[in-house]
Parts: sequence; structure tokens; C-alpha cells
Amino acid sequence: MEPVIERPLGALWQRYRRYRGRFALAVLMSTVNKVADVVPELLIGAAVDVVVRGSGSFVADLLGVDSRHSQLAWLAAINVVVWVVESASEYAAAVLWRGLSQGIEHDLRVEAYDHAQHLHLGWHESRASGSTLATLNDDVNQLERMLDVGLPAILQTALNVLLVGIVFAIASWQLLLYAFLPIPVIILGSLVFQRRLEPLYDRVRGAVADLSGALSANLAGIATIKSFTAEERERARVEQVSAAYRDTNLRAIRASAAFVPLVRMAILAGFTCTLLLGGWATLDGELELGLYSVLVFMTQRLLWPMTDVAEVLDLYQRGRASTARILALLAEPVTVPAGTRALDRPVRGRVELRGVRAGYADGPDVLHDLDLVVPAGETHAVVGSTGAGKSSLLRLVLRFDDPRAGQVLLDGTDVRELDWDSLRGSIGYVAQDVYLFSGTIAENIAYGRPDATPAEVRAAAEAAAAADFIDRLDGGYDAWVGERGVTLSGGQRQRIALARALLRDPALLVLDEATSAVDNETEAAIQKSLRRAGERCTTIVVAHRLSTVRHAHRIWVLDGGRVAEAGTHDELVAADGAYAALWRVQTGEAVA
Repeated sequence: MEPVIERPLGALWQRYRRYRGRFALAVLMSTVNKVADVVPELLIGAAVDVVVRGSGSFVADLLGVDSRHSQLAWLAAINVVVWVVESASEYAAAVLWRGLSQGIEHDLRVEAYDHAQHLHLGWHESRASGSTLATLNDDVNQLERMLDVGLPAILQTALNVLLVGIVFAIASWQLLLYAFLPIPVIILGSLVFQRRLEPLYDRVRGAVADLSGALSANLAGIATIKSFTAEERERARVEQVSAAYRDTNLRAIRASAAFVPLVRMAILAGFTCTLLLGGWATLDGELELGLYSVLVFMTQRLLWPMTDVAEVLDLYQRGRASTARILALLAEPVTVPAGTRALDRPVRGRVELRGVRAGYADGPDVLHDLDLVVPAGETHAVVGSTGAGKSSLLRLVLRFDDPRAGQVLLDGTDVRELDWDSLRGSIGYVAQDVYLFSGTIAENIAYGRPDATPAEVRAAAEAAAAADFIDRLDGGYDAWVGERGVTLSGGQRQRIALARALLRDPALLVLDEATSAVDNETEAAIQKSLRRAGERCTTIVVAHRLSTVRHAHRIWVLDGGRVAEAGTHDELVAADGAYAALWRVQTGEAVA
């Protein structure tokens, strides 16, 4: 279950204190802009007052100028200054707000991604990749829209109410009450709609994650979809998920849109009061004509922006829901943290498992009180039927997971105490499901050692029996590899992954079915290379094909998460146990 984040925007404010100075400057520029935006209405009222009253006008008393033409000229000059200030402050505010939103968006996305890649492997395996992708991409974008558009709009509306309220208070307390009467209705309605919209937008964010996950999974498995002629079925499935997102979004939109008519009716009441009551007061001589015109304009200025409250509220709720999801990701605990100890160099590569008990999440144990020793410099193989615990053992050695009990030791030190450079920096790993990045062959081989020279890259490729096919590619080592290595065969991908592991010159080489996708001739070449590599490092091999491990110093046979037997190939065949039975099946003797 994901952590629940209370007051996500408050948590965001506490998290990014370094942006508070920029935020304060953006607020200042928005305030200057709004003040400059209100002044022209005052100047219009002053101009009307000059035309009507002449030398007795407010401007005449303020500036000591009797001529109406001079008074209007002064007002025009002031107006020019105000418009320049308004334009400059609007530009500055836009740059500051957008820079603020882009900065927080960038920092939050990078921080969330970095945190996600430090979470243990089981966390990633337990959720759809599209869900994490939606949080890192779509949710961060929603937050950026709220910071870029929503917050400035909220601030502008609040400043508008304050400044216009000051003008009304100076002119007429009675009109102030009538003009501001709709505002409590609008605020109360906003609070009601906010509570109603919050769960709706939580569901919208969840629907986005489902849709993103479905699209991501289908595009990754496009070859399987085509091979099973499942295009129509998958189209229908995506259509169903997309329709769920559409319907969820429409419910939120309808709830948000229902707020606009309420706001318009409230605006109508306030504007009518100012127009009618202010007009009567002017006709009765209780209010100056210029001031009346100012109040009419100000009422429009006060209330009409309230029609955007629904949109602002929409942005706020979307941003709030997205922020909660991002912060929930950041609140996920790192359950496999790096240690602080460093191994003495050079790392010898001795591996030992003492009384190890392990499993996945809350499931039952997969490994039971496992004891296993791989001396430095030796090649050991781990074999067994599917589900015996072979991959679980490798995950513990690589520290993708920690054991529930017991210890995993590298050179006599518990791997939980080691920093990542000492542990994973000493290991070369080739997974059964090879992942290659979009880039050149050379870049993929040098992934673990970006500073490797072309000669070192080529030497690693030769050691992995990959140099011949690379030389035949158009572009050779500069040939482009598609995402996940889709432009290469399975055997080619495995050989590049093996070259990538060997280039690190690891103290411990871990191979998980590293030759499962190659032909017999290539397997023989790779085995020869591995025997040479094994002379200078410790090697742990997991394999189903027993022919690939018959030359290992020791073979460990797992059954039900326990060591059923161990020994050399010849010893195990002679013992006529589980290994011998597997060997007979794979060599055809059992059939004969």
C-alpha cells in the first residue's frame, strides 16, 4: 500500500525551501502588476471627474492645476507610466512563475526518478511499470500546470479582491457590502466543490496510471501481440481502459463545470447592486459621478474573474492529487539501503551463504537454511528444476533482496554492510533477460565502464565471442541498437551483455542462463572464453543446460530451496541422484 500524504502542497512547500526566495519575488511582481492593473480604472474616474467638475476636480486639488486640458494631460502621462509598469511587472511575474514551476518540476522529477531506482527490485516487480511512468511524467506535468497557471491565478484573484475592496471602502461602505455580498457565496461554493472534486481527481490520477501501464506493456510486447494475431483483442482492451479514463475525467469535469453557473448568478447580483444603488446615490447627489464610474468598473473588475475560479479549482485539485502521488512515491522506504564499508582491494571474490532463509514480499520462504561456499577464483554452478530457488540465490548475491535470516558474505563481509561500489562494482552480471539500451554497440558494451578505450571494448567483445558478428554489422561497433536490443538476435544480445560484464574485469562474474539463446558452436566459444575469464575471477553460473557447467569446480543442486547435493560433474553423475537424473534426461539416456 502506498503511503498516504496529508496536505501534499504543504509538504511540497517544506521540501523545496530553496525556491522560497524566487516565490516571494514572483508574488511581489504579481502584486505590482495587479496594483498597476487596477489604477487605469481610477484614472478613468478621475478623467470623468475632470470633465464634469473642472477646476474643482480631485486632480485639480491634488496637482494644483486649473486647466482641464492640463489635468487630462497629467492623467495621460500617469497612465503611460502605469501601463509601462504593468507590462514590465507582468513579464517579470510570468518569467518568475514559469521558472519556478519548471525548476520544481525538474527537481521533483529527477528526485522521484532517483528515489525509484533505489527502491528494491521487488517493489518495481509488484506494480505496473506504467504506473511509475505516469507518476514521473504525467503527475509531474500536472503539478507544473498548477504552479505555472493555478497559483498565479489564485494570487491575482486574492489581490483583486483586496485592492477593489479598499477602493469600495473609501467610496461607500454600503456599496462595499452589496458588491462583496456574492464573494462568501463563491468561497463557500468553492469549499464544497473542493471536497467533492478531491476524490474524483484521485480516481482520475489512478485511471491515468492504468492507461499508461496498458499502453506501455502493449508497446513492449508488440511482437507477442502480432504473433498471436491479438491486435483486435488488445485494441478492445486499450479502448476499455481509455474509456474508463475518459468517463472518470468527464465526471470530474461535470462536477467542476457545475460551479460556473453558481458564480455567474452571484456576479449578476453584485453587479446589479452596484449599478442600481450606486446610480441612485449619484442621482441624489450622494456620490460623485467620477467615483460612480470607478465603482461600476471596479465591480466588473472584482467579480468577473471569479468565473475562472472553477478552472483554477480544477487545476488545484489535479495538482494536489498529482503532488500526493509524487510525494507518496518519494515516501516509499528504501528497504535495501547501501552499507558504508569498503572492501580491501583487490577484491578476491569469495562468496558464502550462511543459514540463508529468503522469500518474496509476504510470501512463503523460497530458500531454507541454505549454506553454500564459493572459494575465490573458482567456478561454481547452481542447477535445479524450475522454482528450486536458483534466481532467488543470485538476487541475494547481487543484493537485489536481503535474506530474512542468515548472511550473504563477500570476502568475509556481510553484503548488507558494503557500499555499492564494493559490492556491485566488483560484480559482472549477465541476466537471462538481457536488456540493451538504445545506443551503439560500443556504448552498450562500455555501459559499466564508460571510460573504456575502443581497444578494451573490442577485447571484451572478443572474449565474449561477439567480435565476429559485430564486425559483420553495418557500422560495426558504431551500429545502432534499438531499445531493448530489438535489432539483434537473442544470442547476439547475450554475447554483448557478456562482453559488458567482462569489460568491468570483475572479481565475481554472475551468469544467469548466459548462453541459453546461443547455438552450440557459439556456446563452445563462450565456454572457452569463460574458462579463461574464470582464471582471474570467481564465477557463479545458473544454468538449465548442464552441458554448459560440466567443467565447473563444483555444482550445487537445489531442490525446494535446499541443497540436495553438491560436487563435480563426475561425482554427481556417479552418485546417481537428482543431478544424474537431469543429466540423463538432457543427454537422451533416459529416453533410451
